[in-house]
Amino acid sequence: MKRLTAYVLLLALLLAGCGGSADPDTAQESIQVIAMDTAMLITTYGERSPAAAYACEDVIRDLEAKFSRTVEDSDVSRLNAAGGEAVAISLDTFTLLNQAQHCWRAAQGFDITIAPLAAAWGFAGGEEYRVPSREEIDALLTLVDQGAVSCTSKTREEDPADYEDEASYTAALGPGQAIDLGGIAKGYAADKIVKVLQEHDVPRANINLGGNVLAYGDRPDGTPWRVGIQDPARADEQNAFAGVLALTDSFAVTSGGYQRYFEEGGKRYHHIIDPATGCPADSGLASVTVVADAFKTQQPWNGTMCDAYSTALFVMGEEKALEFWRSCRDLVAEEPLFQLVLVTEDGRVVVTEGLADRFALDESSGYTLEVVS
Repeated sequence: MKRLTAYVLLLALLLAGCGGSADPDTAQESIQVIAMDTAMLITTYGERSPAAAYACEDVIRDLEAKFSRTVEDSDVSRLNAAGGEAVAISLDTFTLLNQAQHCWRAAQGFDITIAPLAAAWGFAGGEEYRVPSREEIDALLTLVDQGAVSCTSKTREEDPADYEDEASYTAALGPGQAIDLGGIAKGYAADKIVKVLQEHDVPRANINLGGNVLAYGDRPDGTPWRVGIQDPARADEQNAFAGVLALTDSFAVTSGGYQRYFEEGGKRYHHIIDPATGCPADSGLASVTVVADAFKTQQPWNGTMCDAYSTALFVMGEEKALEFWRSCRDLVAEEPLFQLVLVTEDGRVVVTEGLADRFALDESSGYTLEVVS
């Protein structure tokens, strides 16, 4: 789950910059938002920082109303209740479903149709935690197939007048299926927030959407933002980090099994379900952080990608995650699309080479650092 792994460190840095300065580069607005089942911190800088901060909140509220499983008339709720029939959806939902399909095809371990299994384990919200029987898991696994989700849109030729209208988009699930966009929605929100910041001429911002961090621009003193990666072994200690990233114009999204879990029979069960087994992923990883450029690449939805891949790579495990990282390359820049920080259950922090000069291990964590290429 993407939680506030960097919240405390970022908040301390942001508060340290509050001094009432009239300099438009350092003037800031900082607001807290509770949305998408998490606490968020939005801090913007510049002359238009108040308008920008509240415009970011508006984006989040609007997307929550479309993507939430608990909002009765959301696109997702109506899709889940439609019994496989086509449902009219918004452009945002249509776009996100298509991006989810891309991530699903690219990376094993990510599947938005995992929702019935998550509910069976008690991780969908409102249910009691429990360990389902193997028979129940096997029956629900037959519903896990993102390939059965279909999206359609009117073409300009079919209806030029309505092409941009919300009613131009529909989607349908397979019979008995339900979806949950919680593993990708905040990344999509971060992508849209980048556009808001650009539209408001914001020189710098720090956006934390519950563990989905956007480090936009640099700090007022010209140095990179410092984004802490929570130590999974010390998850109850807010200031306990495995290490710190120095980032500018970057997304950083962390997934791990250390925030949302229950224990039964002396065993811990976390919320990240492996679509192949129907059980909490047992991959040897404690957390995965995916880092990508915020807006300078050819791919305009890097925040969404980071969100989805952080879950997928957690499920894959270290070896397959690194193989996948090596295979994903920007064809224009001829470099990896993203970089990784993997915290393993056996006490290592594995950092891909593109982050080697931007990551500092917390020596008090007890982890050993490995840089891979």
